[in-house]
Amino acid sequence: MKKLSKRQSSIIYMKENGALFSCPICSEEMEVFDDGNIQCNNRHNFTIAKQGYVNFLTKNVQTMYSKSLFESRKKVIEYGLYNEMQHQIANLIDSSAHRVLDTGCGEGSHLVRICNLLQQKVIGIGIDIAKEGIITAAKFYEDKIWCVGDLANSPFQKDSFDVILNILSPANYDEFKRLLKKNGKVIKVVPRSNYLIELRKQVFTNTEREDYTNEQTVIRFYEQFSKVEKHSITYRVPLNKEMIPHLLKMTPLSWHLEQQNISLQEITIDVDILVGEG
Repeated sequence: MKKLSKRQSSIIYMKENGALFSCPICSEEMEVFDDGNIQCNNRHNFTIAKQGYVNFLTKNVQTMYSKSLFESRKKVIEYGLYNEMQHQIANLIDSSAHRVLDTGCGEGSHLVRICNLLQQKVIGIGIDIAKEGIITAAKFYEDKIWCVGDLANSPFQKDSFDVILNILSPANYDEFKRLLKKNGKVIKVVPRSNYLIELRKQVFTNTEREDYTNEQTVIRFYEQFSKVEKHSITYRVPLNKEMIPHLLKMTPLSWHLEQQNISLQEITIDVDILVGEG
């Protein structure tokens, strides 16, 4: 039997989960058709691309994030830099969770690896405003729904998700609350003062940016949810020399540096994992 193309597989999977989608233009319900078009009652139409993702943006958006950045990010995540953090997040997801949305998912590695750690099978959906990230996600990861989109004009129905992930990415709390099912969870990861400290000390030595605090971000999260848990996690990961250029490429604070200026034997992951219940 001939193997289905990525587009064909994605059409089938999105049809099975078509009730998730809401028109980002008029908020009407949408239907996924066999030809790969996703259309609302007002005939606003979006098409599943040959790579297996769908672009729900209503206007072109230029970002600073390139294909090579997302491929480097994938290599760093697969190397294991965030393994301990991902395990902690997976442990915080209830066994009853069925739909998981990753907002600001990039190339999708966090979402895929976290879903793979769960005991139950879940529907994983990733959204990012950076098209290159979603193209990379669709290239490497199947059996997920990948969307280019803006949470300010969300392509999803309200009360759709058991878990919303927001990992080292800006938040849209109003939209999170709209999308979250009753008793669902928002899991947000924010850096702490020693996050990538070995790199920051070399990049911003003797400047105010050498030190970092997440206090305001954490306070805002507590203001959004009546029930909040905070889990702090710190660990160090030895770095192979081959990983350094990929770490530099995926880290905006080091984009202007060259590899020969940086010497790293290990890197520190130091984050707060915030859990808010809807």
